[in-house]
Amino acid sequence: MQGDIAAMGAYIGAGLACMGMGGSAIGVGNVAGNFLAGALRNPSAAGGQTATLFIGIAFAEALGIFSFLVALLLMFAKGF
Repeated sequence: MQGDIAAMGAYIGAGLACMGMGGSAIGVGNVAGNFLAGALRNPSAAGGQTATLFIGIAFAEALGIFSFLVALLLMFAKGF
């Protein structure tokens, strides 16, 4: 009975950690959408901001990868 409750808690925690992946997807969409809005307003400056776009996407996506890692650790780690 005790192991079942611990496993249930791990799966609930993994599901909650997966919500971070959804937040990361929203963040990447926000970064890309704002870049496109700015590029349409001033096309001559868009070329200089491409590196900033990729850095912003990488930071936002890193949070999704970290939450995925936490979810995997909660589901498959047997040390707790």
